[in-house]
Amino acid sequence: MHFAARLLSWTGSAVAPLGLAFAVLQLGGGATGLGLVLAASVVPQILLLLVGGVVADRWSRARVMLWSNVVSATAQGLVALLLWSGSARLWHLILTSSVCGAAGAFFGPAAGGVVVDVVPVPMRHAANALLRIGQNVVKVGGPALGGVLVATAGPAWAIGWDALTFLLAAALCSRIDLGDRRIKMRAGFLADLRDGWLDFSSRRWLWIMVVQGAVVVPVWLVGYQALGPVYGDRFLGGAAPWGLVVAGFTGGLIAGAALALMWKPHLVGLVVCLGTGCMALPLAAMALSLPLVFLVAAAGAAGCGLALSMTVWSGFVQERIPADRLGRTLSYATLGQLLPVPVGYLLAGPASAALGVRPTLAWGAAVIVAAAVVPLAVGQVRGLSRNVSGTVSGTVSSARAER
Repeated sequence: MHFAARLLSWTGSAVAPLGLAFAVLQLGGGATGLGLVLAASVVPQILLLLVGGVVADRWSRARVMLWSNVVSATAQGLVALLLWSGSARLWHLILTSSVCGAAGAFFGPAAGGVVVDVVPVPMRHAANALLRIGQNVVKVGGPALGGVLVATAGPAWAIGWDALTFLLAAALCSRIDLGDRRIKMRAGFLADLRDGWLDFSSRRWLWIMVVQGAVVVPVWLVGYQALGPVYGDRFLGGAAPWGLVVAGFTGGLIAGAALALMWKPHLVGLVVCLGTGCMALPLAAMALSLPLVFLVAAAGAAGCGLALSMTVWSGFVQERIPADRLGRTLSYATLGQLLPVPVGYLLAGPASAALGVRPTLAWGAAVIVAAAVVPLAVGQVRGLSRNVSGTVSGTVSSARAER
């Protein structure tokens, strides 16, 4: 049920970002307006993510996923109705994006913990890879279809489909039975937060990689998600060709997840950093004004590297962090990566206006490459590894040294 629920939700998420981006452009928001909408989806996650982590460790993770989907379905359905009626305004999109962001603050930690609840340790790497494959298979045709849908019928249809899939996913989540696997904690809420922080901050390898993410994630989202549609609209000819670029990216995601299913790399730190560095390729291709076919290929390489690194990293973290702390520790890790994102979104419009779209993308590519390489200078990150049997090893074996 968990896999089916995620699969349904992903079919909507494959189309919705393109619909949202061109809805903003249709309303005259431009890059600045799109940055505001995207920032609005992140700020509530930042404010509520730690609460979501505690909730995921205290209560049924399936129920948390259910109600998160219901809230997101309601918000996206309202956006679709406003667009269909012609009464939508930019502030409507900002408000509903913030509601979806708040729901995501609870959904993320819960969904990450469900894998640990239902999958034995030796099978988690394969389970994470299969989840990635399922996610990306349903998304590979979505962006191209979304581009055609937006161009022919309008963005409201793409967003309406997302609302429907959220609703169906909620129905499936209601049937997930974790039995006695629900985690129960006796400490108070603040004590739970403190324990999660201590667990996160004591793991040097974890917070170093979170700092890497705090640099890469906002730069990637600004370059690809915020400025990418603007580049497509201005230089490629509209939604349809940009949809091909996004389809190339999701195709790379499938290839990377399939590679992760077949290959369980020993040197986790090296693979994650190199995969992260691939995300600079499409930004560089846009900065250099390469032909569409090369831009699609660059996006595919970025998707492959991202999927491989995320799959390997997810399994690694799930093995190292105890299940009763996973939701809180992951919420701190995610929070660290999300904190700079609203600032990046808000600066996307002014930066591209001052420097130009292409120079802004060139700077973004350079920053991603630097952020991918620098952590490898730390011996503990280079030494992060996993044994062939699936148990985790590091540069040293003791738990104290690991932290």
